[in-house]
Amino acid sequence: MADDRIVTIPNLLSVVRILLVPLFLWLVLGPELDVLALGVLVVSGITDYLDGKLARRLGQTSRIGAILDPVADRLFILAVVIGLALRDIIPWWLAVVLPLRDVFLFSLVPFLRTRGYSSLPVHFLGKAATAGLLYAFPLLLLGDGTGTVADLAQVFGWAFAIWGVGLYWWAGILYAFQVRKLISTTERLRTS
Repeated sequence: MADDRIVTIPNLLSVVRILLVPLFLWLVLGPELDVLALGVLVVSGITDYLDGKLARRLGQTSRIGAILDPVADRLFILAVVIGLALRDIIPWWLAVVLPLRDVFLFSLVPFLRTRGYSSLPVHFLGKAATAGLLYAFPLLLLGDGTGTVADLAQVFGWAFAIWGVGLYWWAGILYAFQVRKLISTTERLRTS
């Protein structure tokens, strides 16, 4: 059961992930220190995995954590696609398609609020999509080099990216259907 605690280990991990966003962008766009930027992506992926696992294991789930974790995920995905697109590592269509899904879902929030909800529970498909993208981005960054490792990283990076984008949008469409069902089966809140 989630509570009102703010300072928990999982929440601190989510905050660290959020603070890593500008560092990643600076490393990729400023000095182009790709190895360090790759390290930041790895740390982000590890903290993303650990914050949820530790929250459940330590009984430190919280309302703020339920907000921080997806915010950190969205910020990192946005920063990575912008950084990689500006470096011409990924095409701009990919940098537009991913945040567009989040804009679409954000547009559903007012409909949820008419029924007393602010969000829907995260489901496995959304987590799988995020995991796929978190594998894709470091591989695509690594694939920006030359040689066998870069070639393999690019192939596997695009495989994860294509699956990640597909699952990301599929999850978004399923969320939209959940909102539709909730609206049709739940009574509208009365305003006084």
